[in-house]
Amino acid sequence: MRKTLDEIYSEAVAVLRDGGLILYPTDTVWGIGCDATNPDAVAKVYALKRRDDAKALVLLADSLDRVGRYVREIPDIAVQLVDVNDRPMTIIYPGAIAGEKGKPGDRHFLAWNAVAEDGSVAIRVPMMEFCRQLVYKLGRPIVSTSANISGQGSPRRHAEIDPEIISGVDYVVEPFLEKESSGVASQILKVGLRGEIEIIRQ
Repeated sequence: MRKTLDEIYSEAVAVLRDGGLILYPTDTVWGIGCDATNPDAVAKVYALKRRDDAKALVLLADSLDRVGRYVREIPDIAVQLVDVNDRPMTIIYPGAIAGEKGKPGDRHFLAWNAVAEDGSVAIRVPMMEFCRQLVYKLGRPIVSTSANISGQGSPRRHAEIDPEIISGVDYVVEPFLEKESSGVASQILKVGLRGEIEIIRQ
């Protein structure tokens, strides 16, 4: 019997709060998610993907207001980009508000290992109600890295996910929700405080 949305939200959020990993459809491809303020949970994501933790992760936020709680300043150009955007777009913001390495997680700070070495952080406000509600109900950003072993292709559908990834997470969101996914990776733009824009991925 298919679970209701309320059941999925409740179960997924409980796993995230407990430091676990979830497998879930996003507005782009299937992702591995965790509480982005929990460095131990973030470390599990890197280990599952067999990925170097020097590479930053993409995070999801439910609104620019949420983004503003985790970066020192949102450049005006980023607000304009989000306002006119009509496809999934990840923005790399300067000045992430992150915790210190070696200290326990704090919901007011991004995990130190979720941000780039230069202090920037990649965040997307997803074009998918399920993802926005998941972040809202958790009350903090969620990691959204593609659900694949590093070097493999990103799974557009649940059927394409490597069994090793599925067995390595603590909760798998019901696949029926993938109908809202585009199956295409987001564009990535890096913005500066003076209005600079660098296209990282079209």
